[in-house]
Amino acid sequence: MTLGSVTVAPEAITVTGLRKSYGGIQALAGVDLAVLAGTVHAVVGENGAGKSTLMKILAGALQPDGGELRIAGQPVRLGSPADARRLGVGIVYQELSLFPERSILANLFPDDQPTTFGLVDRAAMRRRAAPVLERIGLHVDPDTMVGDLGIGERQLVELSRLLIERPGVLILDEPNSALNARETDRLFAILRELSTDGITIIYVSHRLEEVFAIADVITVMRNGEVVQTGDRAATTMARVVEAMVGTSPAALFPPRRAKAPAGAASLTVSGLSVGDELIDISFDARPGEIIGLAGLEGSGVATLLGVLFGTRRATAGTIAYPDGGGIPTSPTAAARRGISLVPADRRHQGLMLDASVETNIAHVSVGALPSRRPWLDRRAIRTAALRQIAGLQIRTDGARAIVGRLSGGNQQKVVVAKWLEISPTVFLLDDPTRGVDVGAKREIYRLIRELADGGRTVLFRSTELPEIVGLADRIIVLFRGRLAMEATGGRIDDHGLLHAINTGRPLGADPAGPPDVQEVHR
Repeated sequence: MTLGSVTVAPEAITVTGLRKSYGGIQALAGVDLAVLAGTVHAVVGENGAGKSTLMKILAGALQPDGGELRIAGQPVRLGSPADARRLGVGIVYQELSLFPERSILANLFPDDQPTTFGLVDRAAMRRRAAPVLERIGLHVDPDTMVGDLGIGERQLVELSRLLIERPGVLILDEPNSALNARETDRLFAILRELSTDGITIIYVSHRLEEVFAIADVITVMRNGEVVQTGDRAATTMARVVEAMVGTSPAALFPPRRAKAPAGAASLTVSGLSVGDELIDISFDARPGEIIGLAGLEGSGVATLLGVLFGTRRATAGTIAYPDGGGIPTSPTAAARRGISLVPADRRHQGLMLDASVETNIAHVSVGALPSRRPWLDRRAIRTAALRQIAGLQIRTDGARAIVGRLSGGNQQKVVVAKWLEISPTVFLLDDPTRGVDVGAKREIYRLIRELADGGRTVLFRSTELPEIVGLADRIIVLFRGRLAMEATGGRIDDHGLLHAINTGRPLGADPAGPPDVQEVHR
């Protein structure tokens, strides 16, 4: 059987007319899906699309209200996860199911510990575990307590436990939500090896750039239905996004202002230089204005954000802030002056993943703002957290919920919430929607617009050019450390911006001329 450019075996899993309701809410509305053996089949969709419900049915954790499920062509009824495992179907959930007070080795064999003469054979356990742990790249003493591991390492233990069972179909529901870039690359290498060995992979994720990097086939779900399935090579990310949200990607952005913010500048950058990383940068920003910062890696955008927040030192030039002060000497000094930064790597730089929502929200206000109180006002901390949870619509079980267990979009809202507690006047956002699903992106776009509408000055960088084009009132392009172009929001498209960040010149400009600052009015 051939699908696009992929030649594959017959179906490993087939579902026909699958239905599932919770009370009066229909989670699956007659889903039809065929997963071909030996492929990596991605399933994507917004939160609430039905992805997790479908995966739980395939793994035997839920029973459908109707429809048919076939494994390797044979109709089956899965009454439990054990039934699914016996038929070679295993799943790794986003929510870990490990025992933190037990060792890695004990977690790898929770129900099927090898025995000799009626005693647990730990040597046999080590022999079976060693090649799996080596293959997955988890180089930790197997006697280590799982509770002593980081979240990323725990995720790898969960995956190792499943691989020891040698499943024929491997379902991964947001498997890399807790993994860093190196661990994710290793996971993808493992998945490719498993697929080559004939194992079928069903991969659920909201990170579309990673889906396009790993998947052979992509299925899109929306409102409990499958709305699109096709060869990854035959589609584009824009088409997938449109299928997920039921509209053009441009509709994700809040309406643009009819008129640009007016009045005196609240932030003025003059002749700013940092060695050869930034060279004579000058611009200003007004209250209520959203400025998009665009540029390739090494263009100087990251350096500029660092200087604005006090993590980098300028070698020349000045910055004037709303409080009348100059360049902050440290992030703490910046926070005390109402300058905030939402970092690109929220998991390592923006959050304490093992701490509660309320502790994270209080982190900046308690740690940076001066206070005469020698103790923490726990009631005030709880009240502030509940206020931010309600105001930002953070989906969590409560203020005491552990941040590491929240979705990426809700984690990002917690980062924003902690800065809102100090009433900032300048908001710096570095790739604020990295690693969140499409629905969460839409909420973050709305939130950025609300921050600006509240009179704050917003500067943000994004690795996704449509975000800058769709959200910014004004776009500043840096090229090799220099300010190469300014564009009024709505006057440039993705193609024009891509050309500018790669050449340092507006589209159609004289290629022989210098990449000086040029205002675009098209």
